Amino acid sequence: MTSRSRFAPLDVVWRTCDAVPECLGIAHEPYGRCLAHLTPAEVAAFLRGLAPGQSLDLRGTLLSEDLITRVLDGVERRVGRARFDRAVFTGPARFGEVVFAADASFDHARFDRLASFYGARFLCNVSFREARFQREFSLHGARVRGHAAFDHVTVRGDALFGAALFGAALFGEALVGEALVGGPGNTRFQRASFHRAQFHGFAVFDGAVFHGDAAFRSARFHRAVSFRDADCGASAEFQGAHFEGAAYLGPMRIARRLSLAGVRACAPLHIDTGGCRVVLRSAAVLGRLAARLSDAEIDLHGARVAGLSDVTRRSGRLRVTSLDGLDADALTLTGADLRTCGLGGLRRPEGLRLRECVFAAPPGGLGLRLGWPPVRWWSRRRVIADERLWRGWGAQGSDGPAPDPARLAVLYERLGPGVDDARVAADFAFGAMEMRRQGSPRGLMRLLLSLYWLACGYGLRAGRALGWLALVAAVAAGAVCWAAGVRPPDRPAVQRARVGVVRPVASFSHAAHGLAG
Repeated sequence: MTSRSRFAPLDVVWRTCDAVPECLGIAHEPYGRCLAHLTPAEVAAFLRGLAPGQSLDLRGTLLSEDLITRVLDGVERRVGRARFDRAVFTGPARFGEVVFAADASFDHARFDRLASFYGARFLCNVSFREARFQREFSLHGARVRGHAAFDHVTVRGDALFGAALFGAALFGEALVGEALVGGPGNTRFQRASFHRAQFHGFAVFDGAVFHGDAAFRSARFHRAVSFRDADCGASAEFQGAHFEGAAYLGPMRIARRLSLAGVRACAPLHIDTGGCRVVLRSAAVLGRLAARLSDAEIDLHGARVAGLSDVTRRSGRLRVTSLDGLDADALTLTGADLRTCGLGGLRRPEGLRLRECVFAAPPGGLGLRLGWPPVRWWSRRRVIADERLWRGWGAQGSDGPAPDPARLAVLYERLGPGVDDARVAADFAFGAMEMRRQGSPRGLMRLLLSLYWLACGYGLRAGRALGWLALVAAVAAGAVCWAAGVRPPDRPAVQRARVGVVRPVASFSHAAHGLAG
């Protein structure tokens, strides 16, 4: 039977079914029709020709639940090269425990009911690009050895990826002897891509393992998404993603970087990870941001954080690399290392709370310079990186130019109320006065501030005032001792005293003799 050639309604690369003009199903020879339009006898003959590990090409075919079940049973649930591009699954599609020994593609496929790949194993690459899932989509416990592509997919129901494994080299001893070992799917660290994916239901990735990158660029999560106990061997990328529901990114392990640059979170965003770099550049978190990090770096350049939020060091070191352009209503940094992070670029410094943070310090010991005074002893106090940059102490402050002393004074004043440590708050108050003195023009005001600084450290250095008091007391005592040391010798004074005493006695004796006479 020779079928007539015609143009397909869509630009497809396979010969389409001759049964009806609208059918995109691939034609099977010698019938010239797709599997869905074969007679029962022709379908039985097709199924008898199947063998385990055989390739399946059902592109564009309309597949009912019974038909796909009979096809999978015919290959004993072990498929070679699988092509289901633009296929339409009208009933539940159950691919549970199916082994795909070669590449599998479901690009532009449509699943009208449940799509279950529970425990399926993909020994090479798998692609679901622009697939449409009208109900639930489950890859729970699935294993993908090669690259997994879910770009532009739309899942109307829940998406279940719990305990799935992406990019593994081997799946157990039973597969070591496979002929495909060393083939195109044997790349050890492959990528799982969800670029511009749409998740309208709950998205669950709890316990999922990504041996390579997990890319969710510009993905949109309409409801809650969870990555609890997930593991990413490279980077987790969420650039430009939208979280309309709560997002639980952790506790999870990420080897390199968690990128949330440009994300928009309308609900609480929870981050719990460590040992990596966390990037929130230009992110907009309209809900609560709760980040618990350990041995990590965080970049909040240009971020917008609304509501009561906190970034907390759980263990190890938490280094903040940039806060330039940060606009936060009430953000608390706990245990953060701010020694090299400039604070001059904050849009609202009063919205920042600093708890148990580590700040920079002046250079210790005696300092020599060509200006006045030529010798200076720097006291130990906490300073922000911007002051170190301005003074030329080698700190790398904000990305922009170093602020002038007047701006630094205002910055210190606005940061002071948000510091929980009284000693740090006092150091910030000292820094504000010091920057005001440094920024004042030479004149009476600067002279008064200099005297105030010299006398008592702006009222914040009691030791300096006590030192001056001790110096005054020592000078006064020395003056008294000096005055006592310049008096005449004691002997002439005694003689004068004796003369003064003897004369009255002599006069008295002379008077007595006169009376007697």
